[in-house]
Amino acid sequence: MKEQALSQEYLQKTADQAKNDGKLSLLRHALSRTPLTAVIYRNESRLSPEHSLEVKTMSVCDQKASGRCWIFAGLNLLREIIAKKLDAANFELSQNYLALFDKVEKSNFALCSILSLLEEGKEPNERVFMHVLTEPVGDGGQWDMFVNLVTKYGLLPKAAFPETYQSSNTRESDFLVNEAIRGFAAQAHKLFKSNRKQEAYRLKEETIDKIYKLFLSCFGVPPESFDLVYVDKKGEYHREADLTPSSFFEKYIGAEYLCAFQSLINSPTEDKPFFHNFTVDYLGNVIEGRPINHLNVPMDRMEEAIIAQLKDGLPVWFGSDVSFNRDRELPYWSDQSHDYQGAFGLDIAFDKADMLDFRGSAMNHAMLITGVDLKDDKPVSWKIENSWGDKNGDKGYYYMSESWFSHFVYQAVVSSRYLNEAEKKAAAAEPTHLPPWDPMGTLA
Repeated sequence: MKEQALSQEYLQKTADQAKNDGKLSLLRHALSRTPLTAVIYRNESRLSPEHSLEVKTMSVCDQKASGRCWIFAGLNLLREIIAKKLDAANFELSQNYLALFDKVEKSNFALCSILSLLEEGKEPNERVFMHVLTEPVGDGGQWDMFVNLVTKYGLLPKAAFPETYQSSNTRESDFLVNEAIRGFAAQAHKLFKSNRKQEAYRLKEETIDKIYKLFLSCFGVPPESFDLVYVDKKGEYHREADLTPSSFFEKYIGAEYLCAFQSLINSPTEDKPFFHNFTVDYLGNVIEGRPINHLNVPMDRMEEAIIAQLKDGLPVWFGSDVSFNRDRELPYWSDQSHDYQGAFGLDIAFDKADMLDFRGSAMNHAMLITGVDLKDDKPVSWKIENSWGDKNGDKGYYYMSESWFSHFVYQAVVSSRYLNEAEKKAAAAEPTHLPPWDPMGTLA
């Protein structure tokens, strides 16, 4: 490799060229006082806010300084169903409630994973063990993890269990719990080495007890029962007394209904044949819950299912990579919105399969699809409900071009009634196991 070292001659020659290049000088001046993406933004990339097919949804929510997008998106979907049954003009479910138990369940999942690896004789420098220790408990999650939480713990209105500072600002509690889990791993490793396995298992129970109390302190102690109080669209006051989270969930959603949703992914890589299903090892929260299940389909098939659900008046939970060609403040997301090529000669949005294989792109954010603009029955753009508050985008909503959508959307969750019989059979088959670091697991 030494013959490929950067020479001083090359470095100086290139710097001199940049200094004397008028275009690069102008670019350099602009970048000295302005964000890079603002300098190379193409204003002509704006999209129409009007969509031919749209599900009218409520005001956006705000996940604040947390990575709970998947919980917010899931609850935003369920609140639309509940609000319709209540005829309520506005309604919000407690994100804090699910986040509390997600943290506790993930902690238990991580501790049990560590014990399992130690039972197999694994060392902390092996890749799977390293992966588990990298971020044992994070804010992210997957659709099936959302289903596991709701079916086990139920739902609460936000008024019954509101946000705390810690639930909206999770960096410090995440740091604390992850260090505690790594400390447990170090102690348990020593105990296994000295043939004191039972002590390691007792240490696990002591550790989860402390972690649970940590999160009860940070997020609060949820109520065992509550009154559902709301005002309907006619302005009439309503109260349902003495509900529990489980009874509320079963009355207005139900486990059978929620469990009938299927995760579809679009991963056009050689290792994932279309119309096969996949799971991701060491990814989950509720140990006894259902595992991750992704049915891989072509993008046009995914879009057909999404549009079918929108036509029936129901938004669609989806996962994408929001690292590219978007502005948090502006509502228009298009793969033509930023001129990376013209400014720097860099093509950073290359082939979708290659981006997945070579770590150029992966899922990192979940939102709701609430509309699509169709031209000759083909999508032109999509309307999205985000969870970044109403001060961004168009009162919190965003518009995505079809080319951006097809390139950076990797997952959509639809009711199984929009799948054909062959797809249902494929989704029910024994899944292929993917390694924990696969891009189809990165949303969590």
